[in-house]
Amino acid sequence: MFYVYLIESETGHRYIGSSTDLKRRIVEHNSGKSPHTSKYKPWHLKTYVAFSGRRQAEAFEQYLKSGSGHAFAKRRLW
Repeated sequence: MFYVYLIESETGHRYIGSSTDLKRRIVEHNSGKSPHTSKYKPWHLKTYVAFSGRRQAEAFEQYLKSGSGHAFAKRRLW
């Protein structure tokens, strides 16, 4: 499975990412292994969507990072 996930820090910062191992990836975010998220930890999983194909997951992640995708996520996923 391929996961697209939305996490939020206690300081209100938000991050959208993807992974094949969601639990491991959240642990990595909270242990400071990701340079983009290390300064805002701890992170909490808000939403995830599972896909059977990598292309679909990558396309959805890119959509969520676009202008209309941000609006969609704000209304429906955060």
